[in-house]
Parts: sequence; C-alpha cells; structure tokens
Amino acid sequence: MTVSAAVAAGYTLAAGPVRADVITTDTTGLAVGDARIKVADGEMPGYFARPAGVSNPPVVLVAMEIFGLHEYIKDVTRRLAKLGAFAIAPDYYFRKGTDLTKITDIAQLLPIVNSKPDAELLSDLDATVAWAKAQGGDTARLGIIGFCRGGRTVWEYAAHSTALKAGVAFYGPPVDPPNPLWPKSPTQLAPDMKAPVLGLYGEADTGIPVSTVEALKAALAENKKTAEFKIYPGAPHGFHADYRASYRKDAAEDGWKQMQGWLKKYGVLSHD
Repeated sequence: MTVSAAVAAGYTLAAGPVRADVITTDTTGLAVGDARIKVADGEMPGYFARPAGVSNPPVVLVAMEIFGLHEYIKDVTRRLAKLGAFAIAPDYYFRKGTDLTKITDIAQLLPIVNSKPDAELLSDLDATVAWAKAQGGDTARLGIIGFCRGGRTVWEYAAHSTALKAGVAFYGPPVDPPNPLWPKSPTQLAPDMKAPVLGLYGEADTGIPVSTVEALKAALAENKKTAEFKIYPGAPHGFHADYRASYRKDAAEDGWKQMQGWLKKYGVLSHD
C-alpha cells in the first residue's frame, strides 16, 4: 500500500489525536500483564488478559493493526478476557527496535511493517500459541481476531494453522500489494483455508473495494471453505477502532456481537 492509499483508506496513526470517548475496559476479575514469548531468535513482547482463577480458558490471539501494541489493542484483549478467553496480543514487529505506537508519520511506518515476512509472522503466532498453552490456556479451543493488517493476518493464519478453530477478520485486505515477503494474498490462499473465518468489512472502505471482498468470498465458496461475510453500509476502514475518527458505533458493536457468535459457534468461546 502506498502512503497516499493508506491515508485515503483512513489509516490514521495511533499516535494522532484520540477520540475523547474511547472504550476502556477495567481489569476487575482479570489477570493481565506483559508477556515474554520465546521465539526462534529471542523473546517477543506481548500483552495478555485472562479471567482470574479460571483453569483452561480458551485462547484467542489478537492480531494488531500496523500501529503497534497500543492501548486500543490492549483494551480489546481485556474485552475478550471478560468473555472468558485467555487473550494475547503479540508484538510481532518488535525486531525493528522501534516503538510503532510513537511514530507520527505513516511514510516512516509502512516500510517497517511491510518488511515483516509472512513466514516469520506465522512462526511468531505459533510461538504465541505455545506460550499460551504453557501458561495453562486451552489451545484445543484456539481462535484469532485481527484488525486492518491484523485482519489480513487472520486469513493468513487460517490457511497456516491446523490447530485453529475459528477466526474473525475485521477489514483485512483480501489482496496484497506486490511484496516478495508475502508469497500469497488471502484470496490466493482460499484453497488452503483450514478454519472457518468471519470477514467484517466496511462498504465505504476506500482501501478495500467491496469487489475484492466479493472475489475472496467467491474463491472460498469455489473451494468449499466455511466463511461468512458482513459488509456494513457506509462504514469506513477502521470502524471498530474506537480511538479514531473512523469509529462507527453501530457497526463496531454489531461486529463485536458477530465475532462472539462466530467464536461460540465453532467452540472457542463457551455458550452462556
């Protein structure tokens, strides 16, 4: 994605002005903290939240946007923990040695995140699952949710992991810009999908044309893969990101409800 396309798509930086009425989730009844996850070449930081005193909670990976492991993503992990999940957001851009949450120029940010190889990303996610299992999480009930670039990660991981039970992709691009580090886009991976994925998209997303979402849907159907899509009328890119101007309350709340239903349907979250 070019800088101009990113700006047009509403990729507002996490470091920019934050909406006054962001959603904040407290830690009552939760155990939360920073994680150190063993990966092939060192330790990857992360943030986790889980229900306190609950044994064998289901594990849900949280794949962040390109803006780093900032407060919105941490809050999402706490929201998932309130639903009974052991949620973990790995900081898989850590090797760059830069705090992405502090970068204020998208032209500086994109080359950093675009240099992340898919192979390394998938390995990092596998390592996160292993960490959660070692911490007492039930990885037989493994889910993943992601936003923006993290939504793309959901599709990529669903094609990679044989352990994944279900994924939910919030506005993850179905088609990639040319990048030798990303061998296949989500649409190209349609034949390889191993877990059911719910795709949540905004009709007014200037970076993800609805036609590309429809093409992904068709490719999955052709390959007899389980997937569903919901396209929110008038919603822009980033409609769930409650700290940004792109936030749309109705679409965000419905998307969160759809996410819960999907993860319950496929045995990740428990039915109430």
